[in-house]
Amino acid sequence: MNSADVCILIPTLNEAATIGQLIKEFRKEGFSNILVIDGNSRDSTGEIAEAEGARVVMQTGRGKGQAMIQAFGLLECPYIVLVDGDGTYLARDAPSLLEPILEGRADHVIGNRLENYSPGAFTKLNLVGNRLINMLFDLAYGVHLKDILSGYRAFTLQSVRELELNKTGFEIETEISVECVLKEQRVEEVPITYLPRNEKGATKLNPVKDGLRIGSTIYILAKVHNPMFYFGMIGSFFVLSGLLTGTFVVIQWFQGITRVPLSILTTLLIIFGLQMFIFGMLSDLIVTLHKQTIRLIQEKK
Repeated sequence: MNSADVCILIPTLNEAATIGQLIKEFRKEGFSNILVIDGNSRDSTGEIAEAEGARVVMQTGRGKGQAMIQAFGLLECPYIVLVDGDGTYLARDAPSLLEPILEGRADHVIGNRLENYSPGAFTKLNLVGNRLINMLFDLAYGVHLKDILSGYRAFTLQSVRELELNKTGFEIETEISVECVLKEQRVEEVPITYLPRNEKGATKLNPVKDGLRIGSTIYILAKVHNPMFYFGMIGSFFVLSGLLTGTFVVIQWFQGITRVPLSILTTLLIIFGLQMFIFGMLSDLIVTLHKQTIRLIQEKK
């Protein structure tokens, strides 16, 4: 591998405490092509990065996702390594991320933090949230990935150019993982070391608010890949609601009390829920036929 063929992409926002050392470590590993996207930091992140020899581009919008989308449009190198600038990842893990790509086994490689994280790297809430989100992803897309929220990844340029990304916040890692599944890219995970954040760099992630956004992203994007899951969740909610109200109606009826409006509501909830299951089955059939058609077209090319 020629190190000049690899671009180290680092989205940053107020990472003055860690960005300099991170760039030094990548240079020690032989990587000289380093691109820093500075989200208009209020500290000296950009100046430090430039002093260490990195190319610095100012972000035109806001949010980590927007920074990555902007950066992806600037890339020309055959291989890209994406890494957060907060000092929680080690530069020496980059060759392990690139190995499956260089050997032709993968288009996209995710660094799995959950295999080897240092004490204090995750709070209990973050750890539980990560595992729940990965389980939801597995259920929605039928692909078992252990760490879809990792900020340390490697791509081929072709892989990046196939991704259709819209999320501008912390949901971007989830959207990338979903897009790779939708585009049928070869995805591998490799274990990496994950360190606690530097004490001088406060986290920008809100575990509850951003966790809900990430979960909703997984669910919403599932409608074009696994509509049975998407509509099935809605249908299950209404059917279960109907069963709960129906149970109450039956109990009251045995006690000699007739709940006519609630009986009507129960019927409507169950009927609507069953309709959602039917929509899911029909949509699933359409998606399957669409995939088969696209596959046949690609085979004829």
